[in-house]
Amino acid sequence: MNEIYYNDEENEWNKALLMYDAVLKEVSTKLEILNNEFKLAHQYNPIEHITSRIKSAQSIARKIRIKGKELTVENIIKYVNDVAGVRIICSFTSDIYRIAKAIAKQDDVSVLQVKDYISSPKPNGYMSYHMIVAIPIFLSNDVVNTKVEIQIRTIAMDFWASLEHKIYYKFDGKAPDGIREELRECADIISFLDKKMLAINETVKKYHNDFNGGNISEDPSYLIHEDLPDSLKKLFGTIVPDD
Repeated sequence: MNEIYYNDEENEWNKALLMYDAVLKEVSTKLEILNNEFKLAHQYNPIEHITSRIKSAQSIARKIRIKGKELTVENIIKYVNDVAGVRIICSFTSDIYRIAKAIAKQDDVSVLQVKDYISSPKPNGYMSYHMIVAIPIFLSNDVVNTKVEIQIRTIAMDFWASLEHKIYYKFDGKAPDGIREELRECADIISFLDKKMLAINETVKKYHNDFNGGNISEDPSYLIHEDLPDSLKKLFGTIVPDD
């Protein structure tokens, strides 16, 4: 693949923006097709909604400084993996891995990096599934592999992350210990709710599948609560059964 050279940084950056805009469109199209296929096959949409963005100039510059690199278009393309970003919001945690697997198996998608913050949440409680992938963008006389970050999370995870970001922003990223502990406790509640909603959904599917055969299970497995911390059980007195 031939490298493209430009006379100045402005033209080079405009070319990079063209690539990032194109890769966002490519990913959005792929996801729409996957969602429609799943709806046709299973009468169910795993994707609630999709958002995309190109990182602000200030955020890009800050990342480059943290990495100790000179602020050039070449370094941005090489060292900043999330200039283009797509966020996928799902109903259930099982959908996250289903979508991630479907994306990764496509022939023109190269998975460069995966960070699973669901199986291993960040210390502050943040949960999400992150992928850095490269997708070829076909131009009139060239093909440019362009990186994009894909974040996949449930509605509950997105709710927590959005509010956590707003709260931390008010403290310039240095929230008091008490606030951090409260947010971490909220993350535990969010994780519990995600697991409970998934268990309920699996039970509903089993009832639906067994209905015609009359083999409806009486197993109340949807009342799963063993993963709920003891300190939080008092908050769920109406939905957590006694041991």
